[in-house]
Amino acid sequence: MRKYILTLTASFFAVVCVPTWVKADAETRNEEIQKDGWNFGPLPCISYNSDLGFQYGICADIFNYKGVFPDYRQRFYVELSRYTKGQTLIHAQFDSRYLIPGIRTTLSASYQLDPMFLFFGLNGIEPYDRTLDCNKDIRTAYYNYRRSMFRVLTNFQGPVIPGLEWTAGVNYWHFVTSDLESDSYSAENTLFRKMKDAGVISPDESTGGPAIEFKVGAVLDTRDNLSAPGKGIWAELYFIGSPDIRKMGYDYLKICAHWRQYISLGSEKLVFAYHLAYQGNLAGKAPFYIQQNISTLYLNQTCTDGLGGMNTVRGLLAQRLVGDSYAWTNVELRIRLFSFNLFNQSWYLATNPFFDSGMVTSLYKGEELSSFYGRSVENLRSEAVVPHCSAGAGLKLAMNRNFIVSAEYARPFKKTDGDGTVYIALNYIF
Repeated sequence: MRKYILTLTASFFAVVCVPTWVKADAETRNEEIQKDGWNFGPLPCISYNSDLGFQYGICADIFNYKGVFPDYRQRFYVELSRYTKGQTLIHAQFDSRYLIPGIRTTLSASYQLDPMFLFFGLNGIEPYDRTLDCNKDIRTAYYNYRRSMFRVLTNFQGPVIPGLEWTAGVNYWHFVTSDLESDSYSAENTLFRKMKDAGVISPDESTGGPAIEFKVGAVLDTRDNLSAPGKGIWAELYFIGSPDIRKMGYDYLKICAHWRQYISLGSEKLVFAYHLAYQGNLAGKAPFYIQQNISTLYLNQTCTDGLGGMNTVRGLLAQRLVGDSYAWTNVELRIRLFSFNLFNQSWYLATNPFFDSGMVTSLYKGEELSSFYGRSVENLRSEAVVPHCSAGAGLKLAMNRNFIVSAEYARPFKKTDGDGTVYIALNYIF
């Protein structure tokens, strides 16, 4: 992993230190270019994620800044990409407070095909054995199955009083899940197949299915900037309800709570940021194929699976913790190292050392797992309801404050949660 960190660091500093690109006098470098009108950021989609491999494709972040910089009137993001471990993604997203005047409108549509979707069991109980993880010598990919997902997310926010807004929206999901289809690995020797055969994953949920979710709640937002706040609070409390559209007994009501705060330590160049989150099932029963989804009103990353991975507890194996309820926290210090002007754009380089922690707070399928492992529910609960922690650091290269290229490395405290992970993507995670 050390070579990845050195490569990333060298790449960032190579970009910012080429003297022919950067205007030499300090006064000009420190004077931010005020953007107005449309700004296009088409890029090759080249990144790396230890859980998924190298990513390649195309993406574009398009902003309309007319009269509101450093905020934006409209933001469009589109992506077509593939990871070397097989995941393919088609994604489009729109965000604006001006499409419907005074109402923040956020829309997205995504299709994701993952022939090697990661599955480490339920509630973090399953021991992780590295020798079974994509081992071609014994044709075993024990922690994988095949999954495709289509989703449409809609969300609207409107004012109640200054800083406080109502929020409402509708989500549509459709999952297709199945055994591995691979020439390199056996479909029979997987945790997914074993849990399916044992009835932990029931036949009517083992192939996936659709879900419609209705959400309503409130948002407290006093941030001074949407993409990289220097101060303020961004808090959410909302409920998600899903009716039993397939008449198979899967309807549920969940609560989602987020508290994010950004504290300036003397200037916008040094910010302490933290995020406290909880997502829990209040009533009903959710199907297996949707339990790993971590709900969000606005996608900072295209992936919404957790706990574990680049969106929630960085450094943990992706989807390491799949429970009925979760709690997690992210704490980081955001340090802006220096700013400069390049290609008529304003840039800055920042770093963000961080600490993450998360845990399952209530078991999912406790009775079924009791039979599967031959242990009591209470014994399983005592093992599941424990914190999983990690720490790491990142580098951020921001253009016009809103387009942010991110490189992070995180390492979990427990060996059973992974060996450390590199992420190259866009945006801060909160």
